[in-house]
Amino acid sequence: MQIYTVSQVTSYLRELLESDLLLLDLWVSGEVSNLMQSSAGHLYFTLKDADSQLRCVLFRRDRDGTVLENGTAVIAHGQVSIYETRGELQFYVDLVQPEGVGLLHLQFQHLKAELEEEGLFDPARKRPLPPFPERIGVVTSPTGAVFHDIANVINRRYPLVELILAPTPVQGNGAPEGIVRALRALNDMEDIDVVIVARGGGSLEELWAFNEEKVARAIYASCAPVISGVGHETDFTIADYVADLRAPTPSAAAELATPDCWELRSRIDLYKWDLLSSISSQLSSWSDEVGRRQDRLEALSPDLKASRQRVDELSRGAWKCLEGLIAVRRQCVESLAAQLNSLSPANTLARGYAVVKHTARGEVISRTGQVRVGDNIEVRVTDGAFRGEVVEGEGENG
Repeated sequence: MQIYTVSQVTSYLRELLESDLLLLDLWVSGEVSNLMQSSAGHLYFTLKDADSQLRCVLFRRDRDGTVLENGTAVIAHGQVSIYETRGELQFYVDLVQPEGVGLLHLQFQHLKAELEEEGLFDPARKRPLPPFPERIGVVTSPTGAVFHDIANVINRRYPLVELILAPTPVQGNGAPEGIVRALRALNDMEDIDVVIVARGGGSLEELWAFNEEKVARAIYASCAPVISGVGHETDFTIADYVADLRAPTPSAAAELATPDCWELRSRIDLYKWDLLSSISSQLSSWSDEVGRRQDRLEALSPDLKASRQRVDELSRGAWKCLEGLIAVRRQCVESLAAQLNSLSPANTLARGYAVVKHTARGEVISRTGQVRVGDNIEVRVTDGAFRGEVVEGEGENG
């Protein structure tokens, strides 16, 4: 027989209770009684109905301004465990609201507080939207008017954008899972600049898919900035809080995601005129500065103008001297050329002379002793040459 201590039993019971998923996330309705506040600010009370009662504790860190009164009917959220010191079953409450508020609202408040504590709503992590998006993903129903409204707004404002529809149910069973799949599909695509998560207006129940924790975490994990455009301006969902930017309606989300092309053109024209004005002003300033410096230079050199005139006169005189010298040199060259021309062998031949060469030896014959009878010779005259043979020779002395 195994014998256990009291501590072992209570510890075992605590482990059993804390491993039960139902008891870890429990909503309980009942009437508050035996309310007591400790010096540390914790609230101890009992929730009861006609047949049973449950001891409860609401720690100060979870109170968030909660005020309870005996006899109030409430709905509380928390987990059931054992208070081992006393061996008592106890309901550890982390959220409590008057019963008339409704269960969905309480679930909304509970998840909102939980995700806010985790930092999913932290403004520091909100990402800015790109000023000129090229590809926008839209998570919404393919059959409703929402996608068409978004497309019309974007085509009017900035038709350069490519719209990528990630279709999903946005209401009813399977909607949260569909929204998560659509967001993940867009994440797997390249170059998605912005994601719009949208649906039209509806009741809290109809919009509930956008209050699911899995949807909130999928939005948080998105690679691209997310704009939520769910419901009407007065509708707030968990998706609105976790998104990088909330829009009051789907059409407003489309406007926030894109610039207005007509406004861009006006801004470009304005920038152009500002640039031209700036350039003109700068050129005018530089021109004035050049004029001032020129005036200062002339003031510092009163003889500058006369010196310039003197330089011009000397330059003109130098050119005249150079031209005269060139003319004299040209005449000299022409005279030498005429002399050379008169001594040219071609001119000598033209006057009736000839050049006679010994054919075999190739030498010019200038004396009778250089040839014998029978030698072949070549005779060159002004317009060509011919060959001959010495048949008879006669010296200067006969």
